[in-house]
Amino acid sequence: MAETVTRHSADRRLNRLLSSRLAQFVGLTALPATLVFAQAARDPSNPVETETGIAVKDATVIEKCGTCHTADAKGNLSRISWVRTTPEGWAQVIHRMIKINGLSITPAESKAVVRALSATHGLAPEEAKPVMYLPEHRMVNETNVPNETIRQSCASCHAFAQPLSWRRSKAEWSLLRNLHVSMYSQADAQYRRPVEDPTQPAVATGAVKPLPVEVALEYMNKNAPLTTPEWTKWEARIQSPRLGGKWMVNAMLPGKGLYVGEMIVTPAAAEDDYTTAITLRSIKDGSVLTRTGKGLVYTGYSWRGTSSSGPEGASPDAPQDHETRETMWFSPDRKSAQGRWFWGDYKEFGFDVKLTRASAEPTVVAVAPYALKTGTKGTTLTLMGDAFPAGLKPSDIDLGKGVVVSKVVSASPTQAVLMVDVAADAAVGAHDVGVGGSVLAAGLPVYKKVDYIKTTPDTSLARLGGSEKHTPGFAQFDAIGYDNGLDGKPYTTDDVALGPIDVTWKMEEFQTVYYDDDVNYVGKLSENALFTPAIDGPNPARKWGRNNYGEVWVVATAKSEKDALGKPLTAKSYMIVSVPAYKRWDQPEVAK
Repeated sequence: MAETVTRHSADRRLNRLLSSRLAQFVGLTALPATLVFAQAARDPSNPVETETGIAVKDATVIEKCGTCHTADAKGNLSRISWVRTTPEGWAQVIHRMIKINGLSITPAESKAVVRALSATHGLAPEEAKPVMYLPEHRMVNETNVPNETIRQSCASCHAFAQPLSWRRSKAEWSLLRNLHVSMYSQADAQYRRPVEDPTQPAVATGAVKPLPVEVALEYMNKNAPLTTPEWTKWEARIQSPRLGGKWMVNAMLPGKGLYVGEMIVTPAAAEDDYTTAITLRSIKDGSVLTRTGKGLVYTGYSWRGTSSSGPEGASPDAPQDHETRETMWFSPDRKSAQGRWFWGDYKEFGFDVKLTRASAEPTVVAVAPYALKTGTKGTTLTLMGDAFPAGLKPSDIDLGKGVVVSKVVSASPTQAVLMVDVAADAAVGAHDVGVGGSVLAAGLPVYKKVDYIKTTPDTSLARLGGSEKHTPGFAQFDAIGYDNGLDGKPYTTDDVALGPIDVTWKMEEFQTVYYDDDVNYVGKLSENALFTPAIDGPNPARKWGRNNYGEVWVVATAKSEKDALGKPLTAKSYMIVSVPAYKRWDQPEVAK
């Protein structure tokens, strides 16, 4: 299970985890015996499969899985033919089969099984995209949980993206419930403990309230069935993606800023396997990163790869010194991709990546600076990309209403430096950047003023470490400026993100326990907003010799931008500094 942590807020998340551990201890003894037996009768122990399965034809899958999963006359393997999931999902299944059922399988065979099942029992691109944050190891606030009842059933112990990464028949969803009950004692207690959820329909007087698991199963059967229009269409379209060639890269690294460059993808010996050569240049300081790697594509669109520049380095935030794992979603038309290239013991560092396939036509990848202010004249704007035409003229470039290119200062095939005037009444918002027939959609924000700033991430989880056994889990922060947009109101959908803002950083106490002085013990925050946690283990300097865990605010104060009262704009982020993760699950073979 990937360690993607999701929350309403981090403190509520920890409370729910503590509650689930209490439920594990109490079990069903907290429920009246009559209720236990009445509810047990509602659990189908052996649901009958009635849906049409997906035949398994791959020889390796049949050899390694067919011993336990029986085949029928149609080529279906029991259980397997009635589920679909991501490469990580299939790798997770293999791990469970090895640990619980004694499956004997080599790494090469495991890779072949994951590849084969991802091709025939995978997810369509439209099904996978909403849950890509799970294999990308992003820490996000999951807003896709429909209600508190389903949160209790499906998202108390893991991300909601975990079940949403699967498609199952009705019988298989029911069997998944049984698997949880058999393996995790707290699941049985959670499933049977009615939730007072005001979002759920009222139950008639005298009627039995639905169990949380029944509400969850109804939702999953409706929203994640085995057979979907998306998968039916993708089955007819799926083919080798043929990704070889040059791809232009736009990579944002929190704390470091924007990198641009190229990724040369070369087909390898096996179909859907590739080698890569990556060159990136920092817009902030001009430094160049060169990396080589390899990747493979599952289900016709889902990239998993690795790249590095050589041996591992000692600096936690130096991207050139680390092997980076790559998770990317390629568009079905094979012209673009997006994803995350990440590293760190907790996958806490990573580039947010966008790829654009190079062609004979001009390709705009990024602009610098990030945004332009209305009413400014003679501003230098640099376009970065590929195949810019020789003799580029101002008339070849379109930056939207109110933004005029007065001069092309210099131009090369990969970069154009422009002199730009922005009218006082230029449209506020993200403008398209057009060069010839190429458009970078919403690539140039235009703003009147920086109305507020936000720290990202808004909640975070760092982990103590540094002892012989445990590596620390770092946290990196950024401060992003925003214009209120056309409605003049902050925190609405038309607000305009303006990129990183120059700020100073500090930590402040989060007052949950008086006089515990967490800010003095949890770790240090650098001037570039890299948080390095303190060492794990009891600290004799703390009251009661406690560990260095705690809760703090991470505060950003703008150096230039001010509010209506003339005070510097500020923003803060909530951070939990916890103990090391003593047990973790991952699927590294998916990326190898």
